[in-house]
Amino acid sequence: MKIRNFLHQGLQRLYLDGNAKGVPSDTVDKLRKMFAFLEVMSHADEVRALTSWKAHTLTGDQKGMVSLSVTRNRRLTFRVGAAEQETYDVNLEDCH
Repeated sequence: MKIRNFLHQGLQRLYLDGNAKGVPSDTVDKLRKMFAFLEVMSHADEVRALTSWKAHTLTGDQKGMVSLSVTRNRRLTFRVGAAEQETYDVNLEDCH
């Protein structure tokens, strides 16, 4: 799936340029792996098979967003547009 846009500028810089400025250094390698997976993912349901990344769909004010665990308190969140075959609103959030 194509990654359409980012809400977090540091993530966008890491994805497009490989520049890790603005992203916590302890997350860079894992985030690169997550981006690689999101790019080759062909269907939105594939993300639920990622038990090691604790993938789940959010509720409440973030209803419909998918969350992947990066570290104990950081999550990669995004939306999946199944019809457009793209991932969008990609963000790195501190949950604590």
